[in-house]
Amino acid sequence: MFGLGKSGTSNGADGLVKDGSEATFMADVVEESARTPVVVDFWAPWCGPCKTLGPALESAVKAAAGRVRMVKIDIDKNQRLAAQMQVRSIPAVFAFVDGRPVDGFMGARPPSEIKAFVDKLAAQAGGESENLDDLIAAAEELLANGAAVDSAQAFSVILSSHPESAEAYAGLVKSYLALGETSKAKSLVDHAPASLADNPVLAGVRARIELALETSDAGEPETFLARVSADPDDYEARYSLAFALLGKGEAERAISELLELFRRDSEWNDGAAKKLLFRIFESLGENDPLTGKSRRKLSSLMFT
Repeated sequence: MFGLGKSGTSNGADGLVKDGSEATFMADVVEESARTPVVVDFWAPWCGPCKTLGPALESAVKAAAGRVRMVKIDIDKNQRLAAQMQVRSIPAVFAFVDGRPVDGFMGARPPSEIKAFVDKLAAQAGGESENLDDLIAAAEELLANGAAVDSAQAFSVILSSHPESAEAYAGLVKSYLALGETSKAKSLVDHAPASLADNPVLAGVRARIELALETSDAGEPETFLARVSADPDDYEARYSLAFALLGKGEAERAISELLELFRRDSEWNDGAAKKLLFRIFESLGENDPLTGKSRRKLSSLMFT
């Protein structure tokens, strides 16, 4: 019925949302829906309601944290496919499970109905798509790509069915930190369920919150950068620069300045550079690539 083809261009984290076509429909929708439910959105650039419905669908799909995928079909470019699916008006949305359409609607819908539609579809997800590690990985991908609102929604969805997951709870806290809602993040940690309160996974986010609170009024990095540029041996300015960079969420640049300070004078201010580096490593977590890379650089400086 539909032609086989390569997968379409990804628009979302981890391929959760992508553009499709008649050539890719078999792979992206029919075959993929045997593994994970797929929402198909038929739309067009000139369609006013599509401009509201499409983003709302994408947000709901991303919040489902990998349990649902979405394929967008431009009917102007895929008229035969639209005719085969009997699309008579747009927006037109279909839900595919096990290679066949099982639900759908046409026309605009309020956000609550869109969420309910996607949540119902997500509940049908089975097999690998229900794996907790996969769900967390998808939510973490959203956070890493800067979609903190979507990642917060995704982690909330995971916690609704896996309330004992320390990784999901920590992910929700990190999402609020990324949104700049430090007080909300702190409240979540302070009121963590008893079963999670002492989990080592939360230790890192506690350290991250402490640093965020301490550096919130650290000033503008440019102020201290000017002093460091004028005098590279102004250790106090370099340390303050690192602190200010942390306040802006630029951990990698802050680490670089602290490593340089340690290289120039490892004992300055009772080893302040190394102490702050260790706190940053704890806040990032031992599994963060930046932690591993920076620890190796610090070790190299310590034993050179």
